[in-house]
Amino acid sequence: MTTETTETTATPGALVFPDGFVWGAATAAYQIEGAAAEDGRAPSIWDTFSKTPGNVTDGHTGDVACDHYHRYADDVRLMADLGLAAYRFSVAWPRVMPTGAGTVNAAGLGFYDRLVDELLAHGITPYVTLYHWDLPQTLEDAGGWAARDTAARFADYAAVVHGRLGDRVRTWTTLNEPWVAAFLGYCSGVHAPGRRDPAAAFRAAHHLLLGHGLAARALRAAGAAEIALTLNLSPVIQTDGGESEARIVDGLLNRQFLDPALRGSYPEDLLEIVARHGGLGHIQDGDLEAIHQPIDLLGVNYYNPTFVSAGPGEPAAPPFPGSEDVRFDPPPGATTAMGWPIDPSGLESLLVRLSRDYPEVGLIITENGAAFDDKPTGDAVHDDDRVAFLDGHLRAAHAAIAAGADLRGYLVWSLLDNFEWAYGYHKRFGIVYIDYETQRRVPKDSALWYREVVRRNGL
Repeated sequence: MTTETTETTATPGALVFPDGFVWGAATAAYQIEGAAAEDGRAPSIWDTFSKTPGNVTDGHTGDVACDHYHRYADDVRLMADLGLAAYRFSVAWPRVMPTGAGTVNAAGLGFYDRLVDELLAHGITPYVTLYHWDLPQTLEDAGGWAARDTAARFADYAAVVHGRLGDRVRTWTTLNEPWVAAFLGYCSGVHAPGRRDPAAAFRAAHHLLLGHGLAARALRAAGAAEIALTLNLSPVIQTDGGESEARIVDGLLNRQFLDPALRGSYPEDLLEIVARHGGLGHIQDGDLEAIHQPIDLLGVNYYNPTFVSAGPGEPAAPPFPGSEDVRFDPPPGATTAMGWPIDPSGLESLLVRLSRDYPEVGLIITENGAAFDDKPTGDAVHDDDRVAFLDGHLRAAHAAIAAGADLRGYLVWSLLDNFEWAYGYHKRFGIVYIDYETQRRVPKDSALWYREVVRRNGL
């Protein structure tokens, strides 16, 4: 979208964000790094999953992805050209500790050492995420997140990474989207490791939270300045005037993670569902105290609301065990290439709710963006739909701040087009276009627009 079109279609008037508001972009290791078998990196569950026929569209894998492992210096210069103040990236656990425990791979840690130094040399603040779904395959073979021991191994890994990077990295995020890891990975099976076991999914969710708590405790003891947890959160909207179905889904999707991490307790209505799916024996004495560690930031990944209504006789949706008699309604209005509704108002309401219900923690949008069918035109990529999407969501974020939300930053998803999990390379979320055959990077119109947002600290 051109600047002229943006000004004529967007809400009139300039919007300035608070002083010190953090502007940046986000990526994840398996989606961009490539070099899947180089310098001692061992397989993750996503290597195994993507190489299993039928799991990923067209058999795509992250073996090469955006080749960021070799091109990171060019990518950092690209970030600097866009004026980004922050870059959120994830560390690949199997690159640092190939078997998930014990031996540390110096070459793997060395990559992140060089990346952090390169970022700092360009004035970009590194935001580290320790887990973005690439569990070492050896740990999955031992039970994965459904096994309690994985939480302890995660805390050990967190301490190792902090020991190498902690002198230069201020902000540490433990987990990215544990709901996705647990329920798409262990219940519906559409993500790695591809299991379809609701009881295992609830155990995995708890052990992910326990891993967060143990890692947060270890990071704090080692002197980490800021600790964060990133959740995918979605307002659940009931379209038929009721509220009970929305509350069920809100418990499964949102409160299952918010309440233990920020209040030290599970919602009672959620525990009733968990008890029906394998019992509560995996929740041991002291677990909730361990999970409920003080954190400085809650990372919010927002893409769209979830629409539900009463659906007597409906079976539970595959990623939502316990959602019997709930109908998941098709989204109204315009959608992205993922089929997700475009609804900036959901972001405003979510941020206001979070600051109201959990006022003790600051907020940062750690992912927000959209996939569209981008195609280059010469040396440009005109992604008008993405510019409109980002413009609308930033206006919603500004409105939330005005309404009292303690929002401190915005990290667009994603810096680069990348491996989009089970969709392979068919869905493009980046503000920078990747030609996967040549690895050429082309900043889209949205990147140039975002550069101006960052420069102005607003719209």
